[in-house]
Amino acid sequence: MKMTPLDIQQQQFKVKFRGFDIREVDLFLEKAADAFSAVQAENQMLHEETRRLKMERQGYKEREETFKRAMLNSQKVLEQMKENARKSAEIIIADAEVRAEKILNRSHNRLSQLHEDIAELKRQRIQIEVQIHSVLEAHTKLLEMSKDGMDTLDMEDDKIKLLNHKG
Repeated sequence: MKMTPLDIQQQQFKVKFRGFDIREVDLFLEKAADAFSAVQAENQMLHEETRRLKMERQGYKEREETFKRAMLNSQKVLEQMKENARKSAEIIIADAEVRAEKILNRSHNRLSQLHEDIAELKRQRIQIEVQIHSVLEAHTKLLEMSKDGMDTLDMEDDKIKLLNHKG
């Protein structure tokens, strides 16, 4: 049975011969009702406080869960960023290696071309030297022939002069 302070205040007792002092009993019941009322009010206040704390605790739990999810999401995003950075670095390195290989191939091709050009210039030099040598030989022979012809002409001129003097 649930009792209220009003129930205590309104409680009636039968009066018997040589019973309790009615005023004392009424005063005691009034004090008990006041104390009971105070205990009930405090109990109600504690129930409200408990309810408020439970709701607050629930809010904290929800925030904690939200923070946990945010942390997990942040960690996943961080891992994805790391993975993307790693993949990006691999792509950059692969691209650099391909470029380096192309540059190296172009350099080898250029070097090969330069060797071919040098060999061609050497052949041309030898050919020019042979041609110059041939021209020099031909001119030398012409000079010798011209000298022999001049010597012959000089001798004939000398003969003509001698004949002119004798005659």
